[in-house]
Amino acid sequence: MANLKEVRLRIASVNSTQQITKAMKMVSAAKLKRATDAVVQMRPYANKLKDILANLTASLEGNESEYTVQRELKNVLVVVVTSNRGLAGAFNANAIKTANNLINEKYAGFKKSGNLHIVAIGKKAQDYFTKNKFNVVGNNNDVFNNLNFGTSTKIANEIMAGFVAGEWDRVEVVYNQFKNAGMQILTTEQLLPVQATVASATAKSNVDYLLEPSQEEIVSGLIPSSVKIQLYKALLDSHASEHGARMTAMDKATDNAGELLRALRLSYNQARQAAITNEILEIVSGANALSAS
Repeated sequence: MANLKEVRLRIASVNSTQQITKAMKMVSAAKLKRATDAVVQMRPYANKLKDILANLTASLEGNESEYTVQRELKNVLVVVVTSNRGLAGAFNANAIKTANNLINEKYAGFKKSGNLHIVAIGKKAQDYFTKNKFNVVGNNNDVFNNLNFGTSTKIANEIMAGFVAGEWDRVEVVYNQFKNAGMQILTTEQLLPVQATVASATAKSNVDYLLEPSQEEIVSGLIPSSVKIQLYKALLDSHASEHGARMTAMDKATDNAGELLRALRLSYNQARQAAITNEILEIVSGANALSAS
């Protein structure tokens, strides 16, 4: 009977876990819808801004903003975007692994000399890079509690101010780009200095803009706006990717719990049948012993 009690307890535990994973999947699905809508609405604006900026800068000779200047690399900043919570499969681990690969392949010397800095957005990245004794700048664990353009802009302004002040000469961002609920694309982009001279096919076309006050002033205003939008889009992508990854992980966990329940119920029925058979054998043996006496 001890085996039956043990199996019953395991069935109850797995059944409870399955109900929890189902609930978490539903919550993630609802949050994913809102996060996906935000990404879809942002992407056309971000892409068009990039095209306009490329078009305007393509015809400017000798125009160099403080955000586009290419300096000798002495200090590097890597922005790593993860989530605050786990239970999202390999979502956080993959982002951290990609950041480590980037550091080891391109900036190993800077890491060794202490000239590599990390801005971690999300508790998982903050905990990992702090624990592993990287030069972590600030704490941004509360960003995803209320993700909006204002909170993203605050981080972007600090990064841009550090770049202008010469605290770092290049800024790269690592994040999960959202493709669909089941797929996230690990992405590394250079945030600063802005590579404004790279124009897309659309931007290279002869588009006649009426500019006021001047092309130079407009470009100088668009470049910091582009940096802010690029970082905000990365955060939105990562936020949507997190919910997609968690929904997928909880879906798989629910399926796995269902398979385990079927196996446990089979074990329970087998143990129950064995217990009943043993009781019948004991009764028969007792009856035979009484009749023999």
